[in-house]
Amino acid sequence: MTASCALEVKGLSIKFGNFTAVDNVSFCVNRGEIFGFLGANGAGKTTTIRMLCGLLKPTSGSALVGGLGFEDGGWGIKKIVGYMSQKFTLYNDLTVGENLDFAAGLRKMDPAFAKQRRKELFGLIGFNKPLSSKVSALPGGIKQELALAAAMLHDPEIVFLDEPTSGVAPASRARFWALIRKITGLGKTVIVTTHYMDEAEQCGRIALMRTGSLIALGTPEELKNSAFPGPMVELDFKEAEAFAFISGLKNAAGLLELSPHGIRWHAAFADKALMDAALSALPPGASVALIKPSLEDVFIRMVEGAER
Repeated sequence: MTASCALEVKGLSIKFGNFTAVDNVSFCVNRGEIFGFLGANGAGKTTTIRMLCGLLKPTSGSALVGGLGFEDGGWGIKKIVGYMSQKFTLYNDLTVGENLDFAAGLRKMDPAFAKQRRKELFGLIGFNKPLSSKVSALPGGIKQELALAAAMLHDPEIVFLDEPTSGVAPASRARFWALIRKITGLGKTVIVTTHYMDEAEQCGRIALMRTGSLIALGTPEELKNSAFPGPMVELDFKEAEAFAFISGLKNAAGLLELSPHGIRWHAAFADKALMDAALSALPPGASVALIKPSLEDVFIRMVEGAER
C-alpha cells in the first residue's frame, strides 16, 4: 500500500449464492480525498462500502483500509472508520445526548474523550440546541448532521457516507456538503455514494459502477472527456418538427448519444465533421447550441445506455 493511499482495493468480489454483487473491483483512495461512488440502484455501491467497513466478508480479492486488512475479521478496520448508512442512524425517541452517549458506549469510548469529541463535533456542524432535545423534533437536515457527528464520534481516519443527503432539502444538502469539505480539510478521507449529479461533481474522483463492476474511474472532467471525446449540442424544436428529425438523427453516422432533457435533446458526436453532416438538415425553426457534457450525460451514456 502506497503512502498516499488511505484505502487500496485489489480484485474485490463478493457473491451471495450464485449472485455476484461486486465483481473484481480495484481502486485506490488518496488520503484527504472526497471519493464518490455513482451508479444505479443495485450497482454494488453499498455492498462495496459495507465490505470496506468490515461489515461483510469478501468472497475474493483484498483491501487495505488505513493499512489494515480483513485477517482479524475486520475488527481493526471498524476502529478506524466511521459509517453513516442510507437509513437514518439515530433513534427518534431518544434525545440528542442519549443518542451520542449510546454511540460512545457501542465504541467503548472513554467518557471524557467522548464529551470532548461531542463538543468538537457540535462546533463543526454548528449545533447549538440542548442535549435534551428529542431527535424526532429536529428538522431532517439537522438530523443528518447529527448522524454524521455520531459516525465521527470516535475520531475515525476514514468516513463512509452512504447516500447521506437522500430525502433532505436542497439547502440542507448544500450545507452537508460544506461539512464534508470541512472534514477533508481536517485530514479525513471521505468515501460517499450519491444519486445527485450536482453532488458527484464535488468529488475529487468518481468510481462509476454498473451491475457490480467498476466501469470508469476518474475526476468528473476525465469521465466527461472519456465518454464524450467529440462535440455535444443541445437541440430545441417546435413540437411538430421534433419527431421526424430525431427519428432520422438516431441513425446518423458518428452519433454517440441522443437523449431527451426536458423539452430539449442532447446529441453527442464522434467529431465535428460528422456532427455538421448530421445537423445539415436541421428544420428551419429548430435551434442548436454547443454545450459541455454533464455528469448526467455521462451517466445516461455509460450506465443507462448500456442497460437498454
